[in-house]
Amino acid sequence: MTQSEQTSSATQVNGAIRPFEIGLYSFVELTPDPRSGQMISPAARMAQLLESIELADQVGLDVYAIGEHHRSEYLASAPAVILAAAAARTKHIRLSSAVTVLSSDDPVRVFQDFATLDLLSHGRAEIMAGRGSFIESFPLFGYNLREYDALFAEKLELLLKLRESEHITWSGRFRPALTGQGVYPRPLQEKLPVWIAVGGTPESVVRAARLGLPLALAIIGGLPEQFAPLSRLYWDTAVRAGHDPAQLSFSINSHGFIAEDSRQAIEETFPAYKQVMDKIGRERGWPPMSREQFEASRMLRGANFIGTPDEVIEKILFQHQIFGHQRFLLQMSVGTMPHDKIMHAIELLGTKVAPVVRAEIARRVADG
Repeated sequence: MTQSEQTSSATQVNGAIRPFEIGLYSFVELTPDPRSGQMISPAARMAQLLESIELADQVGLDVYAIGEHHRSEYLASAPAVILAAAAARTKHIRLSSAVTVLSSDDPVRVFQDFATLDLLSHGRAEIMAGRGSFIESFPLFGYNLREYDALFAEKLELLLKLRESEHITWSGRFRPALTGQGVYPRPLQEKLPVWIAVGGTPESVVRAARLGLPLALAIIGGLPEQFAPLSRLYWDTAVRAGHDPAQLSFSINSHGFIAEDSRQAIEETFPAYKQVMDKIGRERGWPPMSREQFEASRMLRGANFIGTPDEVIEKILFQHQIFGHQRFLLQMSVGTMPHDKIMHAIELLGTKVAPVVRAEIARRVADG
């Protein structure tokens, strides 16, 4: 089976075309406004976040995801709690982590939290499990960073077993054994969705494919074509492992922002984006981001989706030709931006971008 055949079958189930999904993700940033230097209160930031999730639901977006971080500039150390609050204010949108740092968490507790979220949301919960882009959770919860991969592999194994059975018998290196105890509550969905999120490591892609789990690929730098081999690796490995592509999904997760005018989108985004990326760069030895680098990243073959609705539509469709993916998630607030601008950008994504993208991808799939 060729990649084209694999991705085509992955967007059709029993002959019906699967709608392309578009959504948002956030780390619930708590950073100073780069223009005024003022910091919003944590309570006010949480209130704004819930308003944005509620609007995303109202304008017809498919997913809202919250990333787990344990740093002062982010409020989302407990995504399931935030998503539970969002569940009470929304009706249709799927609610996911992005990501749950499974290596430093207890899979039993993760399962219980998201099973509870699933009940509260009437079957809209998802887990996006990953190893995380920061390391603070490891010393915080007493784990050895040198066992980074072994921790993730073992805990993922247990999490998947918890989906399958109410009573578990299991043993491993990093957690006390389970000897038939029941794990409650059980979710409303028959099988709580678990995605694997990766940043570009082929071994992680292979793991997801062999397990038959949907994959989310974060592209926040470089050229999208550089990541195409990971897409091929995922589909080829999944098919060789005996999995039906129609039961799998591939997501692209990226940074971006939408405004009525290209220059407006750039001017509103750059100061906040640079502030955050330069702080991370100082920690990791990267040079400061230049305006030229930022401008280049929003071009068609760059990583960021920053521009007008038409520009974002063109870029999503361009990447769909490369990856044949079934979901696209956008992080709009990499750093603190005016809440009214974020709300307008969400409205544009839901009302201007999503309908056009869904219709065009459905046409492509139908045409074969």
